[in-house]
Amino acid sequence: MAMTWIVAYDVREDPRRARLSAVLQTYGDRIQKSVFLLTVDIADLTAIIDQAKAIIDPMTDSLYAALQCADCAASMITLGQTRTADNELCWLAL
Repeated sequence: MAMTWIVAYDVREDPRRARLSAVLQTYGDRIQKSVFLLTVDIADLTAIIDQAKAIIDPMTDSLYAALQCADCAASMITLGQTRTADNELCWLAL
């Protein structure tokens, strides 16, 4: 099941920053220079974290991933040219 995450980073060197940004852009939307809104399942999140671990320098860089619960995401306030992630409808036949 897809979950919404806010991912923010602080990466000191440009090459690492560009690589991490490219990874995050593959999975979601940039909402600020170093902040992304991702709607991913657990497998994708695991892949993102694994790639980030290979990119960042833990002595100088940081990455935060905060899960947005359904109530939190539903109460998100946006102004201007912002938009919230689209909810995906899934069908299950039993």
